[in-house]
Amino acid sequence: MKRFQPLALFLGLALAQAHDPQDPAQFSRLPEGYSVRFQASAEEVREAWVVQGGRTFPMGRQLVFGGQEVWRGLIPEAAPYTLRVRGTAGEKVLGPFTPPKAPFAALAWVGRKGGYQVFPDRFQNGDPGNDALALEDDEYRYNPLWQSRGGSLPHLSAWRDPPSPLHCCHQYYGGDLKGLWERLPHLAELGVGLLYLNPIFRSGSAHGYDTHDYLQVAPRLGDEALLRQVLDRAHALGIRVLFDFVPNHTGLGFFAFQDVVRRGPASPYWNWYFVRRYPFTPGDASAYEAWWGVGSLPKLNTGNPEVRAYLLGVAERWVRFGFDGVRVDAPEDLLEAPAFFRELKRRLRAVNPEAYLVGEIWRRAPGWVGNAFDSLMNYAIGRDIVLRYAQGLHPALFGGPRALSLLAETYALYPEAAAAMGFNLISSHDTSCLLSDLGGSAPKARLAWALLFALPGTPMVWQGEECGLLGEKEPLDLQRRPIPWEACNQDFRAYLQGLYRLKAQEPALRGSSFATYLAEGGLLSFFRGEGEERLLLAFNNQSAPATLPLPQGSWRDLLTGEVFQGQAEVPGLGVRYFKRASR
Repeated sequence: MKRFQPLALFLGLALAQAHDPQDPAQFSRLPEGYSVRFQASAEEVREAWVVQGGRTFPMGRQLVFGGQEVWRGLIPEAAPYTLRVRGTAGEKVLGPFTPPKAPFAALAWVGRKGGYQVFPDRFQNGDPGNDALALEDDEYRYNPLWQSRGGSLPHLSAWRDPPSPLHCCHQYYGGDLKGLWERLPHLAELGVGLLYLNPIFRSGSAHGYDTHDYLQVAPRLGDEALLRQVLDRAHALGIRVLFDFVPNHTGLGFFAFQDVVRRGPASPYWNWYFVRRYPFTPGDASAYEAWWGVGSLPKLNTGNPEVRAYLLGVAERWVRFGFDGVRVDAPEDLLEAPAFFRELKRRLRAVNPEAYLVGEIWRRAPGWVGNAFDSLMNYAIGRDIVLRYAQGLHPALFGGPRALSLLAETYALYPEAAAAMGFNLISSHDTSCLLSDLGGSAPKARLAWALLFALPGTPMVWQGEECGLLGEKEPLDLQRRPIPWEACNQDFRAYLQGLYRLKAQEPALRGSSFATYLAEGGLLSFFRGEGEERLLLAFNNQSAPATLPLPQGSWRDLLTGEVFQGQAEVPGLGVRYFKRASR
């Protein structure tokens, strides 16, 4: 069987690419079938079909960007097929093509509901009795350099206390697993189906990325029995849960690092780290390699088989415990990273075939999707496209055409199965709150959320965003302030709750299908879904209304109930979720 054939052979397309079913961007498995795609120059292909087992399946023009197009069809099985393409130079049959034995596949449960991120210390304090335990584990106890230089010390704060200079990392507010357990019904009522927890294991800071014990729940947050209750309650409410895994570096209190501090080259863990000078003072990053030169984060040697085995065992242990997947911190920074994450995915899928793996990579990086991760943290969509569009710059700078072209180009790079499992976020513990990024404009924030919820995959909401909270990242990470639940903007919460509801209810929003429609000025529009369930989503990032020509038939706006035919006005900074009106 032929593996690929270049379309340019008969279409005369200068930019045409080969169809290769071994490329996950061109062949991947969805819950509803197998996605087959090819790319060609714009307007050169008139019609195309996939032929399999005597049956013919139509292909449609899915994505248009930069003078190129992606055509897509859906077939029922991973069996040999041919492509029949009709272009300006005539018609030709390509193939046959043989699909891969194990194509990259979308997990059926991912992308069906919206998600939510929790930073435990700042979410809710359910048990004040464990608050003081934070100080017993804090980095300060393990860092003689900090102890010698004086200055601010780790401290506890009341929930409404203002941020101190140590707000980022060593000012503790007492949020814990008991508080999360109490708030789970709130998240379920909001419509959350996927919960991502920032680190919950024993560590030396409020953020938890300096792990002291990968196998123990941080005492300041609770214990393993309480974690079991949280997972059981979440699952009973239909919420799956991801834990945050930090394999690149540890904290100063980690047992292996402490053994190296005490015993030097005689330690069996000496080669777990990259020590430049011994003896050394913990916290002195000039003596050992540390993540971004931060002395409290000594880098692990993941090229060491013992380190790899330990870390992989940690991840397996927590998936076996009941977590539904993992978000991996800073995966590109690991030594021999690709091999490590291929093995991680293989082993976690052996424990739970539906385990979901997300990598913290901020840029577009399709090479990391497939063998390593199911999705990246799609800041490249949420911040580079959705946020910039919502900012409402002049259309010549970033209007509808620019946004739609970037979305199409991004979805062309990734397998459709990856789009279906997209982990899509605008804001997080590492960014300002959305409302702050948009200068406090609630209409722009609603526009951004509506666009994010309209895209394939899981829209992730940073804690408190449903309340319309402000919080600048610089200089004190104010996006991490404790949530003032009593000050939650209920109108904003109701708006996001409506988006969560539509995400869960509309088949078109739960699937992977995305196809460009029209963009001009501030207007941006695209299709989601297939057949009678298909939706037309329209957005306007300018203050003046825009007119959208509609496909044939009557269309009802799911947000307002209005019915339109022929054309519709999209209000300034407005949104329309169109569905064909019932006949």
